Amino acid sequence: MQAKHIAILGSGNIGLSLAKGLVKAQQYQPQQITLTRRNVAALNDLANQGYQTTADNAAAVAQADIIVLAVLPQQLNKLLDEIKPNIQTEKQLFISVISGVSCEDIRQYLGMDVQVIRAMPNTAIAIGHSMTCIAADRADAENLQLVKSMFDTVGISIQINEELMTSATALCACGVAFFLRSIRAASQGGTEIGFHAHDALKMAAQTAKGAADLLLQLASHPEQEIDKVTSPKGCTIAGLNEMEHNGFSSAMIKGIKLSADKAGVLYKKEG
Repeated sequence: MQAKHIAILGSGNIGLSLAKGLVKAQQYQPQQITLTRRNVAALNDLANQGYQTTADNAAAVAQADIIVLAVLPQQLNKLLDEIKPNIQTEKQLFISVISGVSCEDIRQYLGMDVQVIRAMPNTAIAIGHSMTCIAADRADAENLQLVKSMFDTVGISIQINEELMTSATALCACGVAFFLRSIRAASQGGTEIGFHAHDALKMAAQTAKGAADLLLQLASHPEQEIDKVTSPKGCTIAGLNEMEHNGFSSAMIKGIKLSADKAGVLYKKEG
């Protein structure tokens, strides 16, 4: 159990899922976590479970050792102005899950030498299956390990170089939507070849889950697994080649690249 207090500023889906994951893993008690939200009534259920809840971000920061910044990029500067008087640079660690905002952006706006670590989870954090990328420009190893252990309670985390964080946003955070769209397309194909829509969706989703688990559990490569289901003049290779002729891989690659470009300017544009 970590003898620390956490303040999660902006308790939306990501912040709430992290809080619940930490408690479920018994790393923290609800009483050690303060959740903030403008509409604090939306947190009543969590308050009844023992979490501290408030609409006062500055007060939450005053009692916290770890502060999670979980607002939208365009809301960040206002939030930093609000909490700045209560920041204690020597004792506090900041974790930012905000797209497109560097560690240096936060230090520069505050004019304070705060220790910041960035984390980019995705919406699968809600079910404990997030792919979270963690980065920092000059945080110490102990704090990096602390943050990694926190996000390991809600999925898998890896440490990357900070300059790759916008790329991680596109591949992992935006990527959830890309894979969901491909599952949706597969289910529509299933309906066209004869299955009821709800059956086709279940079949497509489970097939996608199985394909992902083959790679994760066997440490295999996609082409190695594809080779196992493609036979000469067979139906699988015919379908794959038709998809490639229509730009399947190219469209995915271009979409990920465009999302990365967009993620990189969210804060610069809005901030």
